[in-house]
Amino acid sequence: MSDAWKGYLRNDGRKGIRNVVAVVYLVECAHFVSSEITAEFRGENVHLIGFPGCFPNDYAQRMMERLCTHPNVGAALLVSLGCESFNRAQLSKVIAASGRPVETLVIQKSGGTASAIAKGRDFVRQAQAEIAKVPTVDMGPSDLIVGTICGGSDGTSGISGNPAAGRAFDALVALGAACIFEETGELIGCEHIMAERAETPELAEALVQSVAKAAAYYDTLGYGSFAAGNATGGLTTIEEKSCGAYVKSGTSKISGILKPGDIPTRGGLYLMDVVPDGEVRFGFPNISDNAEIVEMIASGAHLTLFVTGRGSVVGSALSPVIKICANPDTYRNLSGDMDINAGSIIEGSRDLDGVAQDIFDAVLRTASGSQTASEVLGHREFVLTYKQFEPVGPSCHPAA
Repeated sequence: MSDAWKGYLRNDGRKGIRNVVAVVYLVECAHFVSSEITAEFRGENVHLIGFPGCFPNDYAQRMMERLCTHPNVGAALLVSLGCESFNRAQLSKVIAASGRPVETLVIQKSGGTASAIAKGRDFVRQAQAEIAKVPTVDMGPSDLIVGTICGGSDGTSGISGNPAAGRAFDALVALGAACIFEETGELIGCEHIMAERAETPELAEALVQSVAKAAAYYDTLGYGSFAAGNATGGLTTIEEKSCGAYVKSGTSKISGILKPGDIPTRGGLYLMDVVPDGEVRFGFPNISDNAEIVEMIASGAHLTLFVTGRGSVVGSALSPVIKICANPDTYRNLSGDMDINAGSIIEGSRDLDGVAQDIFDAVLRTASGSQTASEVLGHREFVLTYKQFEPVGPSCHPAA
């Protein structure tokens, strides 16, 4: 597999592996119109994303600004009902300043549903023609930002899929890629082991504190990131689940901590802190795996490695998802939704290094344009909810 390919050059110098028109609803009341606009372009790079809330939220505003200027996005159509509190003018200004085509469609001023759908589709067609002219340039592993999550975890996740993903991360970091792992609520019990890998003592302390914040958050809620499905799949405690989740980070030194929307300043390994800051008021931090994927995309992830034991069929809008199945029985049942059979490690037909190489090769293939299973099937899930974050401190930034 070649370690060089062509990427889409954006005005800020970043390079994308896809060239998507994003259709963005700015309140749930605009969701239907937006989805009908994208329905005209099924199978094309026209993706639906959005924020359902009517009331403003700094986190959602920042996320949308990051997502609509992601290197995989070439243009954006903003769809507003008209009376929601989302700052659509600011979002449009940010997108326009990035050099991308952008238009705001206000349903209340566009003649209603049918008229708005027709106008939206007209813009998408124009945008597709315009972004087809975006220049392509050489791109390699050092240009990539890659995320990883695990969902539907079971007793196999920590002994096949997650460690194989971790070894693939090590190979990518060694080539200059930025790799992001999460989530702090599923690292409880591993924080001091993780801190030993920090590039600086200050970062080590910040890593420990990020997990302590997650533990306190869940304690206040009265439950943690441990589901009935995890127990049915053979896991017994959050510490056991954490050990499995932790190994997907590999063994590289940890360069820094990110919060959703923070973009790595250089290659290296980063922890994403997904648990909101401040008082507990938003409920469960990530109501689905796709919420975590969206947060990593907002931090620039070109693609995401998704390790599952019980099985998952989801993908994502904007950035591809590579599905790694840890359980051989699950793989046999859901092979059409999977990209990598890490269950072969458990059955003895492959070893960790072999599957890690498969994952690494899949990353390069996907980056160079090959579609993942979820892309072929048309999966474009997207979840964005309310949260609140404070900026990371200097101890969380990579060492110079």
